[in-house]
Amino acid sequence: MSTLEAACFSSPEEAGLEVERLAFDSIPHASRLFLDYLRDPAALRKFYPNTVRFHHELAARAPETLLRYETDRTSLCDALRDMNEGWGATPETLTNVERLRATDSVAVVSGQQIGLFTGPLYTIYKALSAVKLAKCLTSRGTESVPIFWLATEDHDWKEVQAAEFIACDGRLAKASVANEMHTGGMPVGEVVIDDSINETITRTLDVLPTTEFSPELKETLTDAYLPGRTYTDAFARTLNYLMGRYGLVLLDPLDARLKRLAAPLYVRAARRAPELARALYERSRELEASGYHAQVFASEDTFPVFLHVDGARRALARTKEGRYRAKGDGRKEYTAEELADLAAVEPQRFSPNVTLRAVVQDYLLPTVAYLGGAAEIAYFAQTSEVYRVLERPATPILHRASLSIVERRTRRTLQRYNLHLRDFFAGYDAVTRRVVEEHLGAEAARLFDDTEKSVQSQLDSLENGLQNFDPTLADALATTKRKVNHQLEALRSRFHRAQMSRNRAAHRQLERAFTALYPEKNLQERRINITSLFARHGRYVIDWIHDAIDLGTTDHEIVYL
Repeated sequence: MSTLEAACFSSPEEAGLEVERLAFDSIPHASRLFLDYLRDPAALRKFYPNTVRFHHELAARAPETLLRYETDRTSLCDALRDMNEGWGATPETLTNVERLRATDSVAVVSGQQIGLFTGPLYTIYKALSAVKLAKCLTSRGTESVPIFWLATEDHDWKEVQAAEFIACDGRLAKASVANEMHTGGMPVGEVVIDDSINETITRTLDVLPTTEFSPELKETLTDAYLPGRTYTDAFARTLNYLMGRYGLVLLDPLDARLKRLAAPLYVRAARRAPELARALYERSRELEASGYHAQVFASEDTFPVFLHVDGARRALARTKEGRYRAKGDGRKEYTAEELADLAAVEPQRFSPNVTLRAVVQDYLLPTVAYLGGAAEIAYFAQTSEVYRVLERPATPILHRASLSIVERRTRRTLQRYNLHLRDFFAGYDAVTRRVVEEHLGAEAARLFDDTEKSVQSQLDSLENGLQNFDPTLADALATTKRKVNHQLEALRSRFHRAQMSRNRAAHRQLERAFTALYPEKNLQERRINITSLFARHGRYVIDWIHDAIDLGTTDHEIVYL
C-alpha cells in the first residue's frame, strides 16, 4: 500500500488477531507469471491493460466502468433480488441489491465453482475478499457492492462433488455425493439432489468432532441440502447462511433473465469467433515468448461459447470447411452467423467458455475489479484479448486473500518443535529429520555428526596419501567414500524412523500438523472445507476470517486462532 494513502477501514491487527505474512515466492508451485504479477502488475500492462498496483487506485477506474456499462440495471437487479430472496437472503444482501440499482454504483466481483458445502476454504476467502474490498471502496466514496458469481454452468462434476475436512482424529477425511446425480456434460448447477445427500451429511457429521457447534452445523447443512433442491440452491443457501450478514449478493448465470441480458454479447462473440480464436492463439505465443505459460490452451479452431444440446454443454470447433460442429454431436453444423442468430433468440442454449466467461460477467455487471486466484490471474493475461476484440474495457484482477488458519493444537506443535509453515513445504521426512535431530534424539544426532566428520577426515587423509603413492588407488577410494557416506546416511535415516516409532506422541502431533496445514502437499485453503472450522469454532470463524483479510498485502497470511 502506498505510504501516502490512508489505511483501509480495518486490519487484522486492529481486530486483535495475530497474523504472519509469507511471500508467495517461498511457496511451492507458484508460476512465474503469478509471482511477477504480484511484484509489479504495472510492469505487465501488455497483458493486463487496466491493471492497478494498489486496490485503492480502483476508484479512478469507476468512471470508465460506469460510462461503458450497457446492461439494463433494473432488469439485472430484479433478477438478483428474486434469486437471492429465493435463497433466503438477509436484509443486508437485499439492501445491497437495491444499492446496485443506482447509476453511480459499481460491483466488486469474485466467484467459484459450487462445491459441496461451499468447497475448499478459498471459496470463503474469495467471497470475503469481495466483501472487504467493496466496504473499503465505499468508505472512500465509490459506492460498491460485493457480488459472488456462482459457476453453475461448469460441467466438471468431479470438481464439486466432494468436500474434505479434518476428522476428529486429525486425519484428512472426505465426503461426496453420488455420481448418479450428474449426467455427462450437464451443468452442475442443474443437478438435483437426491435422498443420498442425507447419508453424505451424516458421514460428515460423524467424522467431524462433536462440539457445542455441532447442532448448528447439522441444521445448516440439512436445511440447505434438501433432496429435490438443485446444487445451486443448496450452495447458495449455505453461503448465505455463513455470510449473509455481510450483504454478499449471489448471482446464478443460468438464470433465464440473465441469459437474455447477456444475449447481445453472445451474438457479438459468435460473429467474431475466428478473430477471437486468432487473438487468443497469438496471445498464447506472446506469453510463451516472454517466458510465461499459457493457462488456457488456445486453438484457431475454438469457438468462444458452448452450445447446450439435449441437456449437455458441448464445445464447438471449426471444421475444415469453416463451419462449427458441437463435439460429440455430429448431427448438425453451423456458420458463425447462424450461431449468432441462434444466440439472439435462444440465449439459454449458450454459455461462455473460460476465456469469455469474465467478459460476460463484466457485461452483466458494472465490475470495477475481480478478485481471483493464481490460475485466474494467468487466465486474465489471455482473456484481456477477448475484452479488446469485443471492445470492452478489461477489468483489473486482484489477488484474493490467501490464508492458512493455525488452530491452538497445531500451534502448540509448531512451538514445541520450533517449526513454521514454510518448513512443511520440504515434506514430512525433512520435518521429522529436523525434529528428531533437534529435539527427540539430539544426543544421538551429535554422535552421527561426530562420526561422519571423523570418518570423512580419515578418508580425506588416506586419499591424499594414496594420491602421492598411486593415483589409481586414490580414484578407487573416491568410489568407496561415496559408498560409505551413502551407508551412513541410510543408517541415519533408519535412526530417524526408529526414533519417531518410539515417540508415537510426536509422530501423531506432526501428522496432525501436516494434515492441518499442508494436506496432501497443498496449501490448507485448497483442500479443507469450512465445516472443519465451523465444527470446532462455530460461525464466529467467518468473522475471524473477515477480520484477518488484509487488502494491503499480496502475501499469504498465516492466522493464529
